[in-house]
Amino acid sequence: MKRRLLFAILLIIVLALILKYGAAAAAPVSYNLPPETAAFKPGPNLDVVMNNCTACHSADYIATQPRGPKFTADFWRAEVTKMIKVYGAPIPDADVPKIVEYLSTTY
Repeated sequence: MKRRLLFAILLIIVLALILKYGAAAAAPVSYNLPPETAAFKPGPNLDVVMNNCTACHSADYIATQPRGPKFTADFWRAEVTKMIKVYGAPIPDADVPKIVEYLSTTY
């Protein structure tokens, strides 16, 4: 009997703590993002890039990536594939070649 009473009291305390602090922990957090300092360059399939890539990346992020002769379509295809397979980017298969074309011809 004492064991059940002790368990009930402990359960009430835990539930009270969850109600008191659990709701505060689940409250939405808002923050202000810094302003964009870059814009996506015009190019083929810009709309596809905007629809897929901006969920995670800003134009600033893409604009600050290194440039050079090794950044060919094969390089960008590997990067887009990595975003899908490693990071779980929900990019439709049909959009991959369009994104690769944009990145390899515009950046």
